[in-house]
Amino acid sequence: MKNFGNMMKQAQQMQAKMAEMQARMDQMEVPGASGGGMVQVMVTGKGDLKSIKIDKSLVDPEDVEVLEDLIVAAFNDAKARVEAQMSEEMGRLTGGLKLPPGMKLPF
Repeated sequence: MKNFGNMMKQAQQMQAKMAEMQARMDQMEVPGASGGGMVQVMVTGKGDLKSIKIDKSLVDPEDVEVLEDLIVAAFNDAKARVEAQMSEEMGRLTGGLKLPPGMKLPF
């Protein structure tokens, strides 16, 4: 029974650390870019788009598709960076604990 109590205490500590990490991630803003930096976006740790900056030379009413593609690419770049930071934070939190494929924390 003593081991169960220790396990529950560790689970509660892990849960508190997860909440702290999620709060930090929610406050984080991560940049993304495409087109050699001509399109830049800022995304929160939650994945919300905060801002977009577009170099004026890209604005061509006759070629909107290129601009649309660059915006999507910049957002995807930022999202990948958020996911990488989240993975890094989780690695620190779990002490390198390897989870089975497809299993993510928090559950």
